[in-house]
Amino acid sequence: MSTHPGASLPAGASAQDRVREGAYRKVTLHLIPFIFICYLFNYLDRVNVGFAKLQMLDALQWSESVYGLGAGIFFIGYVASGVPSNLLLHRLGARKVIGTLMIAWGIASACLMFVTTPAAFYSLRFITGVFEAGFFPGIVLYFTNWYPASRRGRIMGLFMSAIPISGLLGSPLSGWMMQSFAGHGGLAGWQWMFLMQGIPTVLLGLLVYVLLNDGIAQAKWLNAEEKQLLRADLDEDERQRRNGANTADTFASVLRNKHVWMLGLVYFCIQMGVYAINFWLPTIVKSLGFASPVAVGWVSAIPYLCASIFMIWVGRSADRHKERRWHLSGPLLMALCGLLLATQAHGNVVVALVGLSLATMGALSGLPMFWPLPTAFLGSAAAAGGLALINSLGQVAGFVSPFLVGWIKDATGGTDVALYILSAVLLLGAILVLRVPARIVNR
Repeated sequence: MSTHPGASLPAGASAQDRVREGAYRKVTLHLIPFIFICYLFNYLDRVNVGFAKLQMLDALQWSESVYGLGAGIFFIGYVASGVPSNLLLHRLGARKVIGTLMIAWGIASACLMFVTTPAAFYSLRFITGVFEAGFFPGIVLYFTNWYPASRRGRIMGLFMSAIPISGLLGSPLSGWMMQSFAGHGGLAGWQWMFLMQGIPTVLLGLLVYVLLNDGIAQAKWLNAEEKQLLRADLDEDERQRRNGANTADTFASVLRNKHVWMLGLVYFCIQMGVYAINFWLPTIVKSLGFASPVAVGWVSAIPYLCASIFMIWVGRSADRHKERRWHLSGPLLMALCGLLLATQAHGNVVVALVGLSLATMGALSGLPMFWPLPTAFLGSAAAAGGLALINSLGQVAGFVSPFLVGWIKDATGGTDVALYILSAVLLLGAILVLRVPARIVNR
């Protein structure tokens, strides 16, 4: 039987196998497109300050360090609220919690248009982080209610391709908004961008209440046989986890599990590279000689286009080979090489774009390749707190990375030193991945 939702079945497959694959196709088509759009705006609302920076700093007379701290302080709120938000989701269900959180962070993100002081900027970024904290780990947990471990590589690749696509679409869109709406209604271009990207998130949050089901039992679009087969797959997946020597079944056992903490450090290393790219790519592209926001947007889209294709391919390969560690460490090493190449470009636009594209492909593909690792050994009772803990540990990088790059840029006048440090961090992540025993994650 194929391990891919919607994939072609081998000749001689049983009628039950055909029903099962049809059920997974239904689940994927019903859940993934909508959740993908939600995550696209989740990520866009998180990192659009990277584009706002192109006008915001001059307009408000702020330094690079002020921007770096404001970009990063989001993640203090995020880390503080990650575990409580996911435990609440486990208790109340995805539909209520995710819908409410999306409405709240959409409003907070749109309100960034009103900031005039660093204190207001820091406060709103912190509040936005608090509300966004439950979304991503909540969705990872939500997928464990629908897909067994053997299918999650491709699903996470499809879901998390929203990150590069948010850059692919969001970079030109942000540049266009900032240039085309500047001065309308007495507002600057960056103010219009925050408003026009925050409102859709509120509307999507309202749709969550209508379109999402909390689990298989509530899905009226599945028939009784399909529900039974999907439930059987999840029960078998849980049985396999319980038979593993390193399975964590309670949140207390999560806190004692060394692999959880190691994976938290790995995720920190991945996110150091990801957030450096997301927050500073427009600035690096501008330094190559592209002056207008629209030009910066279109050029910034190139690395994200490459990453969106590569990410889906890696996810399919990981599921097909049932191998997780090398499919994660390989992209991290690619990102390392890309960052080093970008530092050697010396103003050469082609070399810089090749390096930035490799870095974006590798770092962003590391995200979906990471999450099948912890879900392969976290028991269902521990998943809510465990996934949120790992995500929170990794998201510390969201504060450290932009602040570090901003501080180094103020101190040295360039980003090369910061890129060297980030390359070393990615190398550490690749090494740590290979220290996780294959037997507990290769499913």
